[in-house]
Amino acid sequence: MSDTREFDLIIVGTGPAGMAAAIAARRHGLSVLALDEQAAPGGQIWRAIEANAARSKTLDADYAAGLATVHSFRSSGAEALFGASVWNVDTDGSVIWSRDGVAASANGKRVLLATGAIERAMPIAGWQLPGVLTVGAAQILLKTSGLRPKGRVWLAGQGPLLRLYAAQAIAAGGALAGVIDLQPVTTTRAAFHHLPAALSRWRDLLKGLRWKAAVRHAGVPWLAATAIAAHGDGRLSEVHITTRAGERREPADLLLLHDGVVPSVQISRALGLAHDWHAAQRCWHPRIDAAGRTSEERILIAGDGAGIAGALAAVEAGTIAGLAVAQDLGRVDAAACVDEIAGASRRRAAYVGMRPLLDALFPPLPVRPADDTIICRCEEVTAGRLREAAKLGCLGPNQLKTYSRCGMGPCQGRNCGLAVSEIIAEARGVPVEEVGYLRQRFPTKPVTLGELAAMWERK
Repeated sequence: MSDTREFDLIIVGTGPAGMAAAIAARRHGLSVLALDEQAAPGGQIWRAIEANAARSKTLDADYAAGLATVHSFRSSGAEALFGASVWNVDTDGSVIWSRDGVAASANGKRVLLATGAIERAMPIAGWQLPGVLTVGAAQILLKTSGLRPKGRVWLAGQGPLLRLYAAQAIAAGGALAGVIDLQPVTTTRAAFHHLPAALSRWRDLLKGLRWKAAVRHAGVPWLAATAIAAHGDGRLSEVHITTRAGERREPADLLLLHDGVVPSVQISRALGLAHDWHAAQRCWHPRIDAAGRTSEERILIAGDGAGIAGALAAVEAGTIAGLAVAQDLGRVDAAACVDEIAGASRRRAAYVGMRPLLDALFPPLPVRPADDTIICRCEEVTAGRLREAAKLGCLGPNQLKTYSRCGMGPCQGRNCGLAVSEIIAEARGVPVEEVGYLRQRFPTKPVTLGELAAMWERK
């Protein structure tokens, strides 16, 4: 197309990794285009940080710290387009996105995917009911609109984000009916041998304890449970909780679920990049080198999209990736960046050093839903249908599409993909990595004919 622009580096996502990469690349004179479907930089972890500058410390000290990175990104000289939903990336460096109802494209000598993480699906009975959301969705509402929970609001699941949001919501003046903690009691003992390696980040370890203490200090019940289910006639009205002491039912207006986060791999999968199964986190990671380079020369990945490690590690990974692009394009002598890359690598290693402990403390919850539990909410496919397909000879999620259309809805498997693979693997009696994952294709987001027409009119 005649109006297609060229950049040294195109970055998809302006979270911690994307912003840090842009800052590093611009420091060495590279032309940078950063694309993000949000209205402002920050990603999920620092979402709406500029708008929340006055009350950012109330939300969290780490959240407030992101403001400095956003300011550096804004002043770096990188061109940034917000409200831009990327739906096609090619191995030749071309990127296509839609913005304000119009599709556009650009070419990059290198493309960095900094798409971050998504919440792992937690398919329980009734999770499709109105009134059941994820903790991440509630946190977005808190950060972007200041919406605080009120009424009979229950949190359920496990992991650091569950504790963080509970503490944030209470600090912001919200009210919770209770927290249902599904963390297996055996994980604390199993994680103990990872503690020495994590002690260098002891302040981070204390944060989780403080978050939980803040919730209990506010008088919010903290219930250890083994299972939950949501019930209601057309809408959530009750939560069924299974504890070691027995069963209990609690009235509920809102149920927020969370079982950790996993890398967002829709684009990297659609590109056909190499991925590896991460046994501890029970998800797929793109295969990258120390600088974020992938199996395709022009494509790099940095941040939680390459493996869950947190915002601080993502900043260092983005810095390394930005410097690597400058080296690969010959814009800086390799030796000139040695010290800077080494420093960023050391800092990232320190942040990542706590990850094995967290992985052991909060392993993904077993996916063992009853047959009538809906797994693919787009196509309303139940766990029973998945198991029936496996008995009929279905080997994996891609073949499953012909049996049930599972994974073919608007979300393209973002929500159900891992759960589908887990259920098929259990039904077949094989490891999940043998079952594989849903094959992704572009466009990875819905595109209208009008958007395509507007793009081709400019040809």
